[in-house]
Amino acid sequence: MSNSKELTPAQKLIGDFAPKLVQLNDDVLFADVWERMELSPRDRSLITVSSLITGGNTQQLGFHLNKAKENGLSEEELIEVITHLAFYAGWPKAMSAIMVAKELFSKEK
Repeated sequence: MSNSKELTPAQKLIGDFAPKLVQLNDDVLFADVWERMELSPRDRSLITVSSLITGGNTQQLGFHLNKAKENGLSEEELIEVITHLAFYAGWPKAMSAIMVAKELFSKEK
């Protein structure tokens, strides 16, 4: 697992249950793949959010919408991504995603 003293979100959620998955998540996905220089963190967030919406994977969408904002995407841009994907990923997936975004963004105001 990560050598950080503070627990990562994955460690908090499933660290005792699936330590290897957490280690891969923290040390490979976020400490390696997300840090590669070939794409900016903003671009990686845009791709990840789009992929989650396209796959209908809204359970992790809230975390990645927040990460996208940390990486420079605005709420308006993220709403536009969801709107745009309605025509490519499907209306139900976009409607599910927009409800996650609405709940998340309204909590922050």
